[in-house]
Amino acid sequence: MKRRMLLKSGLAAAAALAAGCFPAHAQSWPAKPIRFIVPYSPGGVSDIAARLVGAKLTEAWGQQVIIENRPGGNGTIGTAAAAKSAPDGYTFVVATVGDFTITQHIVKNLSYDPLVDLVPVTSLTDTPNIVGVNAGSPYKTMKDILDAARKDPGKVGYASPGVGAINQLVMEWIANVSGTSFNHIPYKGGAPSGAAVAAGDVAIGLLSVNSALPHIKSGKIRVIAITSSERSPLVPDVPTLREQGVDLVDASNYTLMLAPKGTPTEIITKLSGEIAKALNAADIKEKMAAAAAVVIPSSPADLGARLKREAAAFKVIVEKAKITAE
Repeated sequence: MKRRMLLKSGLAAAAALAAGCFPAHAQSWPAKPIRFIVPYSPGGVSDIAARLVGAKLTEAWGQQVIIENRPGGNGTIGTAAAAKSAPDGYTFVVATVGDFTITQHIVKNLSYDPLVDLVPVTSLTDTPNIVGVNAGSPYKTMKDILDAARKDPGKVGYASPGVGAINQLVMEWIANVSGTSFNHIPYKGGAPSGAAVAAGDVAIGLLSVNSALPHIKSGKIRVIAITSSERSPLVPDVPTLREQGVDLVDASNYTLMLAPKGTPTEIITKLSGEIAKALNAADIKEKMAAAAAVVIPSSPADLGARLKREAAAFKVIVEKAKITAE
C-alpha cells in the first residue's frame, strides 16, 4: 500500500512538473478568436500571407483568426495599435521588415519602439528586390550602372516606391559600399515606380519582383541583379549583387509577425511552430508564389537576431543619406 501511494505521489509530481513547463494559459490557448493586425490596405503581400495563414490556424485550432486592416501613417498606425495591445496572446501584427528596421530611424516622435514594444514570432514570406533597368537603356551589368554613377555622382537617377522605403535604403547601401551616389526619384508605390522604369521615364529602378514582374515578362524591364545574398527561386537566373562585385549588401522585402511585449513565450513558441506547418503546406506555397513570394518560416530567436542586425545596418544608411519621412 505504501509503495502504491509513493508511486501515485511520484506520478502526480511528474505531472505537476510537466504542467509547470507549459503553463495552463498556454495549454488552453487559444480559447477565443485571435486578431492579426495588418497595417496596410487589403491586397498586399502581408495581407495575403496573414489571410492564408489565418485560415490554416482557424482550421487547426477551431478558433477564428480575424484579419484587421488598419492602414495609414506608412504602417505606423496599425503597428502602434499592436504594440499597445494587451500581451495576452490574442493580438499580433503582420507587416513588412521596414516597419521594424527602418521606420524608427526616419519618423520623429514615434509613439512606440518596434524592437522593444514588440517581440518576434516568425518571418512569413520573402519578396526579393531587384535592380532593374529599362530595356532600352545601355546598362547590362551592375558595373555599367556603377561606372556611370562614379562618372557623374548624384546624377544617375533611380526610381523607388517612395522616401524611406526599403528600396531607397538598399540603393543608398549600394552607393555607400561602391563609393558613389545616385539621384533618388521617389514614386507613390511599387506599381508606379515599376511603370516609370518600363516606360523609360527613369532608366533604373530598385523594385520588388512583384511590382516589376509584369514588365519583366513583357520585356520592358531588364533585370540586372537581386539584392539578397542568395539567388531567389522566383528569379533563379538573376545574379546577386555579390556575384557582381557589390559586397556587404544583403536585403529583401520580407513579411513577418510580431507580438506585444510581454506575450507569454510559450504562446509565441506554439504559434511560431503552427505557422511553420501552415507555410510549408503545398497550397500556401503555391498561392504565395503566385504573389511573387516564397515562404521563409523562422524561429523567434532567428528572426530577432536578423531584425537587430538589419536595423543597425539601416540606421547607418539613414544617417549617411540624411533620409527623413515625408
